[in-house]
Amino acid sequence: MVRYILRRLLYMTPILFGVSLVIFLLLHLVPGDPARLVAGVDATKEDVEIIRSGLGLDRPLPVQYVSWLGNVFRGDLGRSTRTHRPVTQELRLTIPATVELTLSAIAIAVLIGVGAGITAAVRRNSAFDYSSMIVALLGVCTPSFWLGLMLMLLFAVKLDLFPTTGRDSWENLVLPAVTLGAGAAAIIARVTRSSMLEVLGTDYIRTAHAKGLPTRAVVLRHAVRNALIPVITVVGLEFGYLLAGAVVTETVFAYPGVGRLLVQAIEFRDYPVIQGSLLLLALQFALVNLVVDVLYAFSDPRISYE
Repeated sequence: MVRYILRRLLYMTPILFGVSLVIFLLLHLVPGDPARLVAGVDATKEDVEIIRSGLGLDRPLPVQYVSWLGNVFRGDLGRSTRTHRPVTQELRLTIPATVELTLSAIAIAVLIGVGAGITAAVRRNSAFDYSSMIVALLGVCTPSFWLGLMLMLLFAVKLDLFPTTGRDSWENLVLPAVTLGAGAAAIIARVTRSSMLEVLGTDYIRTAHAKGLPTRAVVLRHAVRNALIPVITVVGLEFGYLLAGAVVTETVFAYPGVGRLLVQAIEFRDYPVIQGSLLLLALQFALVNLVVDVLYAFSDPRISYE
């Protein structure tokens, strides 16, 4: 297992290299001049050129990329053109908020999604089955920004139960976490139901029922564990998507995470912060996929990476 993990970590190097190249090229293809934004609307052409030279934007793109990549390998992601602080410091201040929000959202999604999916599969073709899958379909189709605004209107404006912005207490986390986790819960519920139905129709489950085992024991001891592989896969993917998808939710609720930092950086054409944030999100997604693959071996003894 250790050799497999080390090999996967080694394979991440060319992946992150490709991601860094795509990020760099796309940023420089987008219209807009960071030097002009830093200089201001009243700056002269000479002032803009001085700032462009100071930011290193007057050099050829290959030289800029090699220079940036070399700094990344040394742990230096550059300095923000908006705040003039190191990008690593900006990320260090915002990463805890994003991780906290994402973990809360995936916890809500797993609790609701797995619970609803198992119950719907056990009670197949019942009123609960139909209603839960309809709600799940609505959850998949509902845009997160609209859901966030509706939750804000109901629970913050009308009922005055939760605050709308900031990160001062656990109450600030409730509405963003529910908004972010709702779509993931819907997907997890549908996958869990489908996987459970497939397992419940197998011979060994019918044998367990024939032996007189209680339905609860058959479901929890035999069916759930064998239905976990697709569920673990989708939970891992959703966790990665939530890390990146927190951009919209953090913007709606003015939550001080990496997503909001990224939006502000894009508005200001803050290349170092954009590149550093996107590279961090790519690394997180790759690590989440590695964790999911490792969990396969723990959930199913038939899977071995030796």
